[in-house]
Amino acid sequence: MDETSGVIVAGGHSVRMGEIEKAVVEVAGTPLIRRVADRLLEATDRLVVNCRSDQRSAIETVLSGYEPRFAIDPEPDRGPVAGIATGLGAVETEYAAVVAVDMPFLDPALIRYLFERAEGYDAAVPRPSEWFEPLHSVYKCEPMIRACERALETPNPRIIEPLASLSLSVIDRKELLEHGSLDSFESIDTPEDVQWASERLRESFDDIDGPG
Repeated sequence: MDETSGVIVAGGHSVRMGEIEKAVVEVAGTPLIRRVADRLLEATDRLVVNCRSDQRSAIETVLSGYEPRFAIDPEPDRGPVAGIATGLGAVETEYAAVVAVDMPFLDPALIRYLFERAEGYDAAVPRPSEWFEPLHSVYKCEPMIRACERALETPNPRIIEPLASLSLSVIDRKELLEHGSLDSFESIDTPEDVQWASERLRESFDDIDGPG
């Protein structure tokens, strides 16, 4: 596959996070979106961030040095299907990985494998349990944009609706475990989740550093 892109969908209002803007909350000392971008760029060549206009300045600051391309929601609060469509609309490569901003354990190895599995299909979509993970998937941009636009003809479409018209490469739990960690799908939505993820990441740092 030629050059690829990574899209971070960050435009949702983080209601359960309280007054904190989830995209830039610090997790183990690193802003969440920076942590996700660090991992995503291990598996992709270019970075696109989908967000609201009022988020851009804060996100641009914490992503200093990356200079992502921004895909600003033309109409805020239309949900993840609109965020995916807007993000993919700013992509200049044929395929792109689309991930949520709230996945601090994103596994680059899994993202690379999804790109492999996407060739010849409109999308490579993980199914680690009974549910698909559309915000941890790789898409052929043009077909997915069209599918999202059709879904958005009705109010508040479910995030899985665009998948119905695409040719899918579905990666189930067993195959995912063979190529990466299911921790990649863990998301954080509350201050308690932030504390849990921070502690877990610090423990992993301690394991790497070893005693003393």
